[in-house]
Amino acid sequence: MSKILRINTRTKEYRFEELGKYAGLGGRALTSRIVLDEVPATCHPLSAANRLVAAAGVLTGTGVANSGRISLGAKSPLTGTIKESNSGGQFAQKLAKLGILAIVLEDKPEDGAPFTNIIITQDGVKFEAAAELEGLGTYAAMDKILAKFGPKTGTMLIGPAGETCRMAASVQFSDPEGRPSRAAGRGGLGAVMGSKRVKAIVLDDAGCGMVSAADTDKFKTANRRWVELLRGHPVTGQGLPGFGTAILVNIINEAGALPTKNFRDGRFEHAAAISGEAIAETITKRGGKVKHGCHTGCVIQCSQEYVDKAGKYLTSGFEYETVWAFGANTLIKDLDDIAALDRACDDLGLDTIDLGNTVAMAMEGGIIPWGDGKAAEKLIRRVADKNDSLGRIIGNGTGFAAQAFGVDRVPVVKNQALPAYDPRSVKGIGVTYCTTTQGADHTAGYAVCQNILKVGGDVDAKGKAGQIEISKNLQIATAAVDALGLCLFVAFAVLDNADGVPTIAELVSALTGKPYTVDDVVALGVNTLKDEIAFNTAAGFTVKDDQLPDFFRNEKLPPHGTTWDFTAEEMQAAKVS
Repeated sequence: MSKILRINTRTKEYRFEELGKYAGLGGRALTSRIVLDEVPATCHPLSAANRLVAAAGVLTGTGVANSGRISLGAKSPLTGTIKESNSGGQFAQKLAKLGILAIVLEDKPEDGAPFTNIIITQDGVKFEAAAELEGLGTYAAMDKILAKFGPKTGTMLIGPAGETCRMAASVQFSDPEGRPSRAAGRGGLGAVMGSKRVKAIVLDDAGCGMVSAADTDKFKTANRRWVELLRGHPVTGQGLPGFGTAILVNIINEAGALPTKNFRDGRFEHAAAISGEAIAETITKRGGKVKHGCHTGCVIQCSQEYVDKAGKYLTSGFEYETVWAFGANTLIKDLDDIAALDRACDDLGLDTIDLGNTVAMAMEGGIIPWGDGKAAEKLIRRVADKNDSLGRIIGNGTGFAAQAFGVDRVPVVKNQALPAYDPRSVKGIGVTYCTTTQGADHTAGYAVCQNILKVGGDVDAKGKAGQIEISKNLQIATAAVDALGLCLFVAFAVLDNADGVPTIAELVSALTGKPYTVDDVVALGVNTLKDEIAFNTAAGFTVKDDQLPDFFRNEKLPPHGTTWDFTAEEMQAAKVS
């Protein structure tokens, strides 16, 4: 029976609790419920009152394909809202195998207290001084962790940005090869972990088996059908494995929705040079891996291993959002420069989406030239020096940097930087940016499916009709997917297959031995969103916060001449009630 592990980061005491009122929840549903129940909505995010919750999904640890995602939850230092940040890596599955559904980091040590590592095994919890890891980037820190605890452990850790509580700080997770390449990037939750003075949490699941299902035969049958469903869809079975998520670069560019030079244009003249096709060709030529899973049990394998000209590993998880953020958004057109920027962010523990937009703010403010990848990397690397004033500005993200540099063209919602789709030409995603509880976040309701890819329906990307409905439905579906511990990309196959959601429901039913229906899946998503909305309302957020910056309304986006034409009041129908 899974339990909740509570750790007091000040006293170094811990206790295991039965699930109790949290039974039936997992992933994002669990993190958001605990944050709503236990975190004062008006507290400072870096105070002792905040919690950092790491939760495995309902299906995690069972062997279900693509069920190894981890949810991190807290009040966000970046947005002031409730936050769930999602990542791949090995941590979630190992957590579930240890019989732990969630870890809750509580309280905080006194200012200036040394950092701690937390080691969790079958035998219990140990606290060790993290002196030898303090100040290190995540790659160097992981090398030391692997040398001490072995290659089969799963790790959650922060870099220098998290240690110094920068608002754009990520939490990094180890991939199947033990590299800290998977990130819970959004919302600055690395700063929350840093405020608790925890450098790393290491899981050793040696001797632990998979989570067993109540009805083994039913479970195996449903999982086989699930795998077939994922492998049989052209996106999850062919497109993503073949070219990674950066396959979207050419697609979104052709649609006139690839934000270029800080959202001034919808097309980038050098898009082909940074496309998924170009990345795959480069990786193949240099001897890297085009197909790679971010966690064990992934059948989509859209991650990659990008290597340098000498064939040496540089980065993995070289995602579309990152390629755009440091590419078209900043006019950088050299793939190796963009890969180096991705590596730097993973090493320092920084959100690549926010940092790409932050670099654009620096370019807008004349700090570095447009298109200069080498200057951008030097700028980001300054975050490692806690005494570097410019590094402090950069580490605090887009909104903060814009203020420091005197920039008025700031692409944020609730202070979180916009991802790689211009809302004027993909209006469904614009509705999601505005109305999600998370700050601007494409994953919260990926309307690109219907707007551009024509998966799960066909809604004109540039018109208003149908956008609110698809955003709402996708926000509900995404919350459920996150709660179950599934990868968001399963949605491509599920949206196009009437058997998709029933199969998910059957998997949960077989696991628990209790009836579980499609309606239950929907209710899981709806209730999660209700919890998040309740927290944000208590924190003081209103309709006025659900809108894009004015320039999206006032400036026409080339090549289509589109503008943003929704009011905040119109979009409230995208929220559950």
